[in-house]
Amino acid sequence: MTELASYAAKPETSHGRRYAEPTLIGRNEFQRDRDRIIHSSAFRRLEYKTQVFVNHEGDLFRTRLTHSLEVAQIGRGIARNLNLHEDLVEAIALAHDLGHTPFGHAGQDALNACMKEHGGFEHNLQSLRVVDELEQKYAEFDGLNLTFETREGILKHCSRENAKTLGDVGERFLKGESPSLEAQVANLADEIAYNNHDVDDGLRSGLITLEQLTEVSLFARYMAEVQTRYPDIAGRRLIHETIRRMINAQVTDLCQQSTANIVASNPKTVDGVRAAKPLIAFSPSMQQEQLALKRFLRKNLYQHYKVNRMSSKAARIVRDLYAAFIEDTGLLPDDFQSMAKAGQARAVADYIAGMTDRYAMLEHRRLFAVEENT
Repeated sequence: MTELASYAAKPETSHGRRYAEPTLIGRNEFQRDRDRIIHSSAFRRLEYKTQVFVNHEGDLFRTRLTHSLEVAQIGRGIARNLNLHEDLVEAIALAHDLGHTPFGHAGQDALNACMKEHGGFEHNLQSLRVVDELEQKYAEFDGLNLTFETREGILKHCSRENAKTLGDVGERFLKGESPSLEAQVANLADEIAYNNHDVDDGLRSGLITLEQLTEVSLFARYMAEVQTRYPDIAGRRLIHETIRRMINAQVTDLCQQSTANIVASNPKTVDGVRAAKPLIAFSPSMQQEQLALKRFLRKNLYQHYKVNRMSSKAARIVRDLYAAFIEDTGLLPDDFQSMAKAGQARAVADYIAGMTDRYAMLEHRRLFAVEENT
């Protein structure tokens, strides 16, 4: 690792863990966080939680796991360019989706509606809950006991009402402060990853076409560049060459604009970063192109009738499961029945949120199908 900038987060000056632990020789505290996340049950389950397409729709579409790995790879590259702490960026990137429900945003929206009278459901808060409470691996504490810096990065956004209940990681939302630059990098690496892989998955699925994407300046510009250089290129090679140029352009722009922002703000320490407005950003022109790409994907992919049909089914599964478990907590596994004694609705939400796509469908069949051997 290159020499860190003075304003980079550093393990030796970390705000620490909720429960004190001795330091280790050979691994810094952010590496330990990353390793704990990778070895967690919630991380493994990301393999069978999907982004846009439900797990059974195909093996080649992104899952929450592959997405998280892509975010970590992009984030580490940006961090290295800006002399920030790569291990912290990677830990945040790998943990940022741990609280996602099955069935992507359709599942989250359905569970949030179910939990309306009980504080709602939001995947960022749930990701923090997973690493703070729900993982059960250590004898001396619940959760993974991650550093403050990793926990802060996981919590990308939060209402003031919720922030008041979260202690140290909620304070910045009450004070109007920014998170570390590493947290800001992980946030925008997430945006770069999902925008570009949703283009790839959308094309692979046939729900969007290359002709439609010529409306998007960011895509059209790099597809034209590829076709000029390789006149006979077509199919997956054309798509891949175009998307990798898009990713490179966005990463390069982000690094250049962020460097200019840091120079202008001139923070000396992490505290200086916290006192400043967010410094990791795209240039105004790239930001506009990013917004145009998002609008295209929302209109042509996320709201495609085939996606809507699957989202409708997914929401129905989540609502049915929630209603069944709320009506009779005896249907829950033993450990969640114990949790339900402290808070029935939240225990049910924890159970459903932890499901993979295919497990949620299996549980639904077990509870509602009338055929034998279910």
